[in-house]
Amino acid sequence: MDAASLSKVLYVDLGRKRSWVEEKPQLFENTLGGTGVGIRLLLEECPQGANPLGPENPIIFSIGYLNAIFPLGSKTVAMFKSPLTGNLGESHGGGRSGVAQRMAGYGAMVIRGKSDAPVYLVIDSGGVKIKDASSLWGMNSSSTVGRIIRENEVGAGSRAIMRIGKAGERLISYACVITETYRHFGRLGFGAVFGSKRLKAIMISGRASFSLKDPKLYREAYDDIFNTVTKSPLMKKYHELGTPMNVLSLNMASSIPTKNLQSTKFEGAESLSGESLREKYLGKRAACAHCPVSCIHIAALREPYATEPYFYKTRMISYDYEPIYSLGSMLGIASVDGYLNLMDRVEEVGLDAMSTGVVLSWATEAMEKGLVGNDETNGLLLKFGDYKTYIEAVERLVTPPNDFYRALGKGVVYASSIYGGRDFALAFGGNEMPGYHTGLAAHLGTLVGARHSHLDGAGYAIDQKATASGKTLSPQEAAEELYKEEVWRQTLSSLVVCYFARNIYTPETVARCFKALGKNLMVEELSQIGRRTLRAKYEFKLKEGFSFGGLTLPKRIMEVPTPQGIIKEDDLREGIRAFESLLKKT
Repeated sequence: MDAASLSKVLYVDLGRKRSWVEEKPQLFENTLGGTGVGIRLLLEECPQGANPLGPENPIIFSIGYLNAIFPLGSKTVAMFKSPLTGNLGESHGGGRSGVAQRMAGYGAMVIRGKSDAPVYLVIDSGGVKIKDASSLWGMNSSSTVGRIIRENEVGAGSRAIMRIGKAGERLISYACVITETYRHFGRLGFGAVFGSKRLKAIMISGRASFSLKDPKLYREAYDDIFNTVTKSPLMKKYHELGTPMNVLSLNMASSIPTKNLQSTKFEGAESLSGESLREKYLGKRAACAHCPVSCIHIAALREPYATEPYFYKTRMISYDYEPIYSLGSMLGIASVDGYLNLMDRVEEVGLDAMSTGVVLSWATEAMEKGLVGNDETNGLLLKFGDYKTYIEAVERLVTPPNDFYRALGKGVVYASSIYGGRDFALAFGGNEMPGYHTGLAAHLGTLVGARHSHLDGAGYAIDQKATASGKTLSPQEAAEELYKEEVWRQTLSSLVVCYFARNIYTPETVARCFKALGKNLMVEELSQIGRRTLRAKYEFKLKEGFSFGGLTLPKRIMEVPTPQGIIKEDDLREGIRAFESLLKKT
């Protein structure tokens, strides 16, 4: 297979139990793949006003030209309509998913309809097998599901297994899809879309080989990128500490949201820092396929058996900054063992850790303020720092005993609309808050970003750079920086390149990669592709009812100081208008 070839789209109809392949080379050539292809397929496949949990909501997986060919080209883009926000759903997953899909020969996969019984899919270059998953449905552990499929299905070459836990089956609006145990399609409720289709899992494998137009030029380009990745201090920090390196620096800068953003200082920052976890808990590191960085940090939690105190069991639990923020500082949990136990349970049932922590922190403050009581919490006394009670609350989230937990399962915006407490309900465009209270750009970026994620425009980094230089950003300046960054990230997520390598895959490097694959791509074309992709995303968002003027601003973010000072509502509104104006000029 030509390494520059990326044209096949695999279609699966779960209702009719059939599949087929269509050749769409022009679609990939005009978009680079990944996000660019995903949003165009979503516009084609998802009818306006579709129920996110209905059979008409498609599941779309797409990859790009650099997947499986160059270092850190390892992720897969998922597109869908979000059950959490009712609008654009986009999530990026790592592990082996992107490489496996490339080796199977599919640039994109579109899954339609709904099965009448639980199923899982086995996909390879020969097509699709739709298999009965009745025995897997309802299993308590998502990792057990992965192990059963791995042991019972033959898959040659690169293989990935994506599956949901109980949260996805029960249609929790922020359920995730787990891939290779430690990676996820985490945000915006992708797992609930799986569950609505009665789709428990997907296994994809392939063993394609590639031909290269210019092997010498490819080797030179590959080696330069590989050497930069492995020797650059930019990437070394991800290997050594991973994203938890942010814990101490954000805490020192009074930027880490704590106890539902009632504070920006976390008393457990030292114990849950990347440095401390590496010293006392790090069991191993892991990497996504075709990535030399190994940024996945996995803790070894050693605990005695209840009935055999001198015998120990060891659980391996991954940790990153965002779960440490959401299940640690936001819930006031300073105990490492407590945090890891809660994280492990959230993982096993298949919930998005970020939304779960924000929802539970809102519920805790709502209980403190008397908005909810024992009847609503089903006898649980939610209290910041009490990880055991939060583990019980997670069980009630996925097996709700009453309307309160059913409301929590729909996200903090919905729950606060029923029980009050909107002023401290921390969500942006319907998506729960990420872990940065750094200044105007962080919150503006999450408000206006296409998927309301901190990764859309990296506003926190824009704030941090401004603070370090002693500058205060104007709303216009913040909007311009966010827009420029989000445009470039559309290109990276179309290729599909991990954002950690964003400073390595410069426009010139990307153009060189394409030349090695036998395709001429001008540097200026990359920006054009990014702008077209971003415009297509907002075409979908606006079609589904999104409006910049209708964005709700969480009051709490304008009450608690940031390193850039108190954020003013007028500045946020001005920044929103500035971003919208830039987008209209795209």
